[in-house]
Amino acid sequence: MASYWQIFITFAKIGAFTIGGGYAMLPIIQNEIVRRGWLKEEDFTDIVALAQSAPGLLAVNISIFTGHKLRGTKGSIVATLGSILPSFLIILAIAMLFSGYQDNPTVIKIFKGIRPVVVALIAVPMINMAKTANRKWWAWLLSAVTLALVAFLKISPIYILLTVIVVAAAVSWWRTKH
Repeated sequence: MASYWQIFITFAKIGAFTIGGGYAMLPIIQNEIVRRGWLKEEDFTDIVALAQSAPGLLAVNISIFTGHKLRGTKGSIVATLGSILPSFLIILAIAMLFSGYQDNPTVIKIFKGIRPVVVALIAVPMINMAKTANRKWWAWLLSAVTLALVAFLKISPIYILLTVIVVAAAVSWWRTKH
């Protein structure tokens, strides 16, 4: 079982060394907690889905749910503090030291250079989650169709989720009747 200190240090390390927050933190969180044996891949996928549906920041929600699964309420508090404390301190230092440099061309170029890395950091866990969650051909098809509908046709994910819920309920009802 993970100690509170291990949970705090792990999430503090994640919070300190990930740029972009949220989805960019997913591969690092996934690697740390699955590699340590704290969660299985399937459990991590479930926690990410739950964290996305809860209000608030994704990385903080993942910290809360992971900490709770590991050590209950105190574990969720420790994981959350570990996750947000480094970012808070870094942003505080940046605000104090670099407030006059936001229009500096070098700083602008640095942040433009970071963007592709953040995109890749977001893509990796999404691909890993798709591999874990999509075990049937129809799940891969549904993922591809959803991606196309949201990315290219700008259809709201809410409508897609509602449609899938209705279709899944209808299929389930039909299967139980026949």
